[in-house]
Amino acid sequence: MLARRLFGLLLPALALVVTAAAPASAGDWLQWRGPLGTGISDEKNVPTTWTATENVKWKVPLDVGQRVFITHSPAKTKLRGLRAFERATGELAWKHEVEYADNEPSHGTNPFCSASPASDGQRIVAWYGSAGLFCYDLEGKVLWQKDLGKVEHIWGYGSSPVFAGELVILQYGPGLNTFVAAFDKTSGDEVWRKEYPLQKSATAEEYRGSWSTPVLYQSGGRTLMLLSLPEKFRAVDPASGEEVWTCDGPSKLVYTSPLVAGEILITMCGYGGPALAVKPAGTGDQTANRLWLHPRNPQRVGSGVVVGGHIYIRNEKGAWCLDAKTGERKWQDELGGGESWSSMSYVDGRLYTINTAGTTFVLEPTPESCKVIAENKLGETTRGSHAFSNGQIFVRTYQNLYCIEAK
Repeated sequence: MLARRLFGLLLPALALVVTAAAPASAGDWLQWRGPLGTGISDEKNVPTTWTATENVKWKVPLDVGQRVFITHSPAKTKLRGLRAFERATGELAWKHEVEYADNEPSHGTNPFCSASPASDGQRIVAWYGSAGLFCYDLEGKVLWQKDLGKVEHIWGYGSSPVFAGELVILQYGPGLNTFVAAFDKTSGDEVWRKEYPLQKSATAEEYRGSWSTPVLYQSGGRTLMLLSLPEKFRAVDPASGEEVWTCDGPSKLVYTSPLVAGEILITMCGYGGPALAVKPAGTGDQTANRLWLHPRNPQRVGSGVVVGGHIYIRNEKGAWCLDAKTGERKWQDELGGGESWSSMSYVDGRLYTINTAGTTFVLEPTPESCKVIAENKLGETTRGSHAFSNGQIFVRTYQNLYCIEAK
């Protein structure tokens, strides 16, 4: 069955910002959703106001030291690749592209190269769907590449790779060819591969799949990896892929990244599906340890952020604040109307969220009410999310890549 309306996926966020001449700092935005994959950064002195011409350090058309990296597929081509821009000027430093000649299904709102790259400060990994997984040094040399087969789902792909110690982990799919795999970050050798129950679709048209990016978190002195997959919320050992615990509650479709609120772990499916919180106690089935479950949720695509025990989420229309422990809704606000498929970020004591019209709302993170600090309009369509580094904000629209800096 074909989609009858627009379906939002984890669309091209601005990729990342790294430092070419020095080790990466804690504030660098090295992967999807920032340093920990949670939308939270310790960046300071970040601007709160701008327009398309004010407080813009530079902008570059997308079809044209320190680097800004984005995955990109030029319009009306079969090219997939990575581009590096000079951070100080916006000049193109280098690009690498490969051609994928076969047909690859996707939704019209989910362009190719929709997965953000990730970096450990020395190398960059980018996933181009059926065209493969590529690892580069910071100057654009290909260190290794992996052909992982074809992505076959009517809405395409969107999960981003993550670094876990000496490994690169990718949630591959959705569709007929679906699995989670880990690769040695230096050699590219495959270390493990798991296909979890209920993960794979029966057909490329089935409404089943995950576009969620894994999140690492600390539990009892060990690192675990959260996977939001169809019909199961899972924690696995990133070194082996072995399952530690599961929790029932997600639907067949999962778009958002997991959230961490101390010992409380949250998955929100998106596309109006369920949201839940669980406080695991040991191994195995943790469904009995769910704190709350909302069968229907207005969140469409973007991931939320946890601040002070509260979840702030950008719904398709407007925003909500929920109590992380109880699931109680504290407030909701339409934020001037309009749609959004982007994720919320918490940086320098403020919340940042952008709608599809390119308007960023800066909010005070308080559960009492929705307090808008600033409203900043670029006037260009975007389904991406912000990236932050060294006091600058990077916004990718369908037309341009912006570097925003307070003057």
